[in-house]
Amino acid sequence: MEGLWALNGELQEIAKKVLNGRRLGLEDGLALYHSRDLLGIGYLANTVRRRRHGKKVFFAVNRHINHTNICINRCRFCAFSRAPGEEGAYTLTPEEIAVKAEEAKALGVHEIHLVGGLNPGLTLDYFREVLRRIRAVLPEATIKALTAVEVDYLARRHNLSVAAVLSALQEAGLDCLPGGGAEIFAPRVRELVCPRKISGEQWLEIHATAHRLGIPTNATMLYGHVETVAERVEHLLKLRALQDETGGFLTFIPLAFHPKNTP
Repeated sequence: MEGLWALNGELQEIAKKVLNGRRLGLEDGLALYHSRDLLGIGYLANTVRRRRHGKKVFFAVNRHINHTNICINRCRFCAFSRAPGEEGAYTLTPEEIAVKAEEAKALGVHEIHLVGGLNPGLTLDYFREVLRRIRAVLPEATIKALTAVEVDYLARRHNLSVAAVLSALQEAGLDCLPGGGAEIFAPRVRELVCPRKISGEQWLEIHATAHRLGIPTNATMLYGHVETVAERVEHLLKLRALQDETGGFLTFIPLAFHPKNTP
């Protein structure tokens, strides 16, 4: 097969699977992580990419808006959040967010990415108003707002189902969900770095619910902290399984952990 001869021996069997369109499993993922043949892995990845998308490349020009940095979860890897009343804590009004949307419009932005924290002072009505104001300014833009963690918090706060919250947000202008809050799905890791956050299974179920409602979402993985390579691969396999079921993920975003200013 073309290109196979140039790969390191450790990748030969994986290459045969990739070039024949077969699925990779846990052991294959571990082998890829431990391989030093970066060019070979890149060749295989590009083979799959071209098989799926040809020579097309997809990207978004977006504006990232953090409506608040107040969060009661206080995850141990987070340098962003503040407690209510803490110095540096802030919450933007819907009017202030609309101004940022106007600035984004002037720059040719076609996607708004809105995420924050679990702020006890914010309600579902606040987010519906924010979405309506963004939509009024950018009627053609994609609005990607609120992580699964934030959606779960709103559902619990208002005693509503996740589906009801998502439907209310969708009616106000929501197009997609970002992928934040996934971190690493393994319970061991979550207990160490984000013990107050929803579980990995809850994250997956919220995204599955969004997909069933016609709301596509992003997927992420925060790596480079306390997780093992096997836990990374298991995370990827769970994302792939949900994508097989729903087809609702738009993109996968690997996020490198940056320890500066974190607890």
